[in-house]
Amino acid sequence: MTQTRTTRLERGRSALGPALELVHTGQAPTRAVLTAELGVTRATAGAVAAELEALGLITVDAHPTAPVGSQGRPSHRLDVNPSGPVVLAAQVHSDGYRAALVGLGGRIVATAPGCGTVDADPAQVLSEVVAAGAELLRSTGRRCVGAGLAVPSAVAEPEGTALNPLHLAWQAGAPVRDTFRACLADARILSADGPAGGFAANDINVAALAEHRHGAGRGARHLLVVGTGHHGVGGALVLDGRLHTGSSGLALEVGHLTVHPGGRLCHCGSRGCLDVETDPAALFAAAGRSPAPDASALTQAGDLVRDEYTTDPAVREAAALLIDRLGLGLAGLVNILNPDRIVLTGLHRALVEADGERLRGVVADESLWGRSGSVPVVPSALDHNALVGAAELAWQPVLDDPLSALAA
Repeated sequence: MTQTRTTRLERGRSALGPALELVHTGQAPTRAVLTAELGVTRATAGAVAAELEALGLITVDAHPTAPVGSQGRPSHRLDVNPSGPVVLAAQVHSDGYRAALVGLGGRIVATAPGCGTVDADPAQVLSEVVAAGAELLRSTGRRCVGAGLAVPSAVAEPEGTALNPLHLAWQAGAPVRDTFRACLADARILSADGPAGGFAANDINVAALAEHRHGAGRGARHLLVVGTGHHGVGGALVLDGRLHTGSSGLALEVGHLTVHPGGRLCHCGSRGCLDVETDPAALFAAAGRSPAPDASALTQAGDLVRDEYTTDPAVREAAALLIDRLGLGLAGLVNILNPDRIVLTGLHRALVEADGERLRGVVADESLWGRSGSVPVVPSALDHNALVGAAELAWQPVLDDPLSALAA
């Protein structure tokens, strides 16, 4: 009997990470579903759920209310613990930065007011955003088990350097990950050499991870995410649940696909790139408008499309121009990558919401497979997917091995 109990405990502890990820991503709302997904006995699933609950990561409702008309006793309901540990998520972009505390399930617990300026010194910016996160931790009293940073640049691995922060005044090759870790250690939030001492990645990459786990990309096997940042355009690919970053973290620089030969001059030196033909600046220029200097250009561009697409012919014509060029770029990516879903974020989210039929028609007409093989193109579901995605980086060690990560 003791041997059976020990074997069950060992098997259950090896399933802690997979079980936590299932609850974290909403794939196991009940113990019955958890049992089936893990392929274990009911007793083992119960032991796994109980241990995750004891760790403060999930809640188990042993007496859920049965749906009207149902028969039998309903299965225990599982959910992430709303009072459990959090991670610090940070995002830096051309219009400022923001810090947030994010719990399991991609739930934002608290956010700090965003800053509207970004210093040319990465260390200064990251120390400020970490200080904002430290204040959130003090005010909420929550335990922090990791930290993640999203930046508008490809981040080389394993070095953790920002190779091309084109829309920031930072030098190419800035050591953003190591700087972030040093700031976290200075603020006594995390140990610089711990397993969750701070992660950094490209903002659209982590946004794609967030949409796949918690948003419009759920269930997709080959998910392509394309969207505008506060300036420029990025893309990311999630394959079978894992972010595809290439051999050194630099994959899918989709912003530099040419969609209008001879068009606007791009930061890369070429002309007519997706990066400058479908971003907020391109929309304002095409509509004959100028964004207010004291507010986010990305937010203003999205609001312009949502508020005036149906009422202002100039805005409608400008948006249609961006939609056609975006559709051309997406069609090329469909030909190369063959995704089973495309999620659009940033300004592109507003464009597909305004006239999804036009955009999907361009993609279908310009792609190799035509309308018979058209891929769903949908708007993102998360308002702060880069922040949630930065948090996913920090949660990954806990999802991989809850016991070791929490002990550290």
